[in-house]
Amino acid sequence: MIAEEPKAPPLGFGIVGTGMIAGFHARAIAEAGGARLTGVAGRSETGTRQFAETRGVPFWTTRIEDLVARPDVQVVCIATPSGFHLDPALAAIRAGKHVIVEKPLEITVERVDEMIHAADSAGVRLAAIFQSRFGAGAKAVKAAVDAGRFGRLVLASAYVKWHRKPDYYRGWKGTLAIDGGGALMNQGIHAVDLLQWFAGLPAEVFGRTARRVHTDIEAEDTVTAALRFPSGALGSIEATTAAYPGWARRIEICGENGSVALEDDGIARWEFRVPDPGDTAICQAAAAEKMGSGSAAPDQISHHGHLLQIRDMIESVRSGRPLAVDGRAARNGVALVRAVYESAAKNRPVAPG
Repeated sequence: MIAEEPKAPPLGFGIVGTGMIAGFHARAIAEAGGARLTGVAGRSETGTRQFAETRGVPFWTTRIEDLVARPDVQVVCIATPSGFHLDPALAAIRAGKHVIVEKPLEITVERVDEMIHAADSAGVRLAAIFQSRFGAGAKAVKAAVDAGRFGRLVLASAYVKWHRKPDYYRGWKGTLAIDGGGALMNQGIHAVDLLQWFAGLPAEVFGRTARRVHTDIEAEDTVTAALRFPSGALGSIEATTAAYPGWARRIEICGENGSVALEDDGIARWEFRVPDPGDTAICQAAAAEKMGSGSAAPDQISHHGHLLQIRDMIESVRSGRPLAVDGRAARNGVALVRAVYESAAKNRPVAPG
């Protein structure tokens, strides 16, 4: 009788932050298999204790240093507001922990680069939550692009026409120092990430921003950008939080030999000059996606995408294979958003850097 190999002990996870998105991380860790949530750190003693007790987490603290120092924590999830990602991520990295950071990785390219360089120096893994890349529809589009099915790309565009109620902005959302921007940096970042993953980082952008409805916030509630890609293809980005009732996020990739439209994580159009036997199965798989949409409210998304990314980190740590979305991959989305903002401020085209 052949003895079974001993099962690897679960990786210990810690979470920094106790807000809504931290709950998505906690649920994903609980369901991932091979992981356990061993600690949480938050700003409020009462709120952090409640978060921990509700989920059966054995350790809680208001000091990030205490969390990252624990030997039973190997991976730290950063679920703080966007402009507060860097410091806890650096604390975890310097303690030798692998890190998963909510989108965006940070709110400026300089802060993103500091995080990436720290992780490289420490030899730890740095992942960013871009769960939309894990959807069956998104993976099918990426595979079709990589296989050359579109031929020469003609247009590549992203549309995020969402709705947020005024009370959504009672806090750090829509602030420049903490949110880093408005409809594009916060709500549009997933579409921006997918667009550049499919078509590449644009060579040049020309952006416009406005506050059409949410006039009391610092950042934009509406943005458009014209794009020119290195291949010569053109495209556009439209994002808003001011459009009632909120439509599905849409990505369109159009080429000389085929065109595709992705709505949220499902395929709305999949048409190629030369059909492939697997096309029907691709569309059926995408139709079964479970990630949900944040078009009308942020809590409408599912934790399913976070679950896939938690599993990706576990498998990467165990096997040594690269992460699906590491820090450098996540940098492009921030670079593109910042270029749109810079272009709008200077009223001229800008090259993302």
